[in-house]
Amino acid sequence: MSPRTSPPFRADHVGSLLRPPELRQARDDYAAGTITAGQLRAAEDAAIRGAVALQQDVGLRSVTDGEFRRHSWHMDFIYQIGGIQKVPGHLLSKFRNADGTIEFTPDAIHVSRRVTMDKTIFGEDFAFLRSIAGELSSPGGTPPDPLVPKLTIPAPSMVHYRSGLSAVIDESVYPDPEQFWTDVSAAYAQEVRRLGDLGCAYLQIDDTSLAYLNDPAQREYISERGEDAEHMHLRYISLINDAVKDKPAGMAIATHMCRGNYRSSWVASGGYDFVAEAMFNELDVDGFFLEYDDERSGGFEPLRFVPKGKHVVLGLVTTKRPELETKDALKRRIDEAAKYVPLDQLCLSGQCGFSSTVEGNALTLDDEIAKLRLIVETAGEVWG
Repeated sequence: MSPRTSPPFRADHVGSLLRPPELRQARDDYAAGTITAGQLRAAEDAAIRGAVALQQDVGLRSVTDGEFRRHSWHMDFIYQIGGIQKVPGHLLSKFRNADGTIEFTPDAIHVSRRVTMDKTIFGEDFAFLRSIAGELSSPGGTPPDPLVPKLTIPAPSMVHYRSGLSAVIDESVYPDPEQFWTDVSAAYAQEVRRLGDLGCAYLQIDDTSLAYLNDPAQREYISERGEDAEHMHLRYISLINDAVKDKPAGMAIATHMCRGNYRSSWVASGGYDFVAEAMFNELDVDGFFLEYDDERSGGFEPLRFVPKGKHVVLGLVTTKRPELETKDALKRRIDEAAKYVPLDQLCLSGQCGFSSTVEGNALTLDDEIAKLRLIVETAGEVWG
């Protein structure tokens, strides 16, 4: 068994990292008006240089900017899509953890005109990340394993899932709701092409909707607002496929299935059974980052639907708790998964990001580094 030379890699990670204290302070200072936007950008640049060096040091091939310029993994992107506005929210979000529930009402979205992609969202951010990865990959020469910069963006389904069409659009903008879906996928397709022009060879489309729909309570929520919960996953698969169908040659695209990740808490539970057959066979991506860190994720049986040529990145190392897994336990879990999909189609990662929002999960930087090293070392022992 040999290491993979293209994404997803045997040892990989979802992308977000814990924000350094000095970066969080800079964000607070900017919000208070005591530093300029340029000074905040400089603080972000410095923190990202450190984050990329950290990822290189632990042995990862793919590197991200840790999502250090974002407050939220998805809304910082969605609010920059043409035609989408931030409006006050009215739906209560409930995230659960071992100690109880975290409740809050996040901002919502409203489509004020036809959806368009007016600029390359995160384009400047990716260009900076790529430059840093290039500098570290070639410190006086070209090593055999250069760093591959990865950009993470939310799935197009995230424009719809939480509120539904009736809350997001009105008939004056979209008399025909089908045109909304067409415009969203077209906007994303333009983003994918533009990122390719910037040299993006590894794009990750983060999605909670396909994971949430495995939870009967979430499907009930979709049905109660008058939408087709039994087939919504097919709509979302089609939406993503339309967005990536003209992806540039050489661009690897993966998706991450998440059940919620906020301050070490989650929203949904349930295995992948409900969406597995359609998702694995019809979703046109190269790899699937799947949460598999506890019983909420179900068993490995749904992996039997994974076709040849696609890779599954097993999220066996939790990013929600500081306790460090053992190599033996991870290897046993990998062996269990290999009963349903060939070992050569498997990879290893953390279950989610370490900091999907600026607050981060309940871990320390040392915890984060230990878990990333564990992923790299275990993958090396399993796949070579």
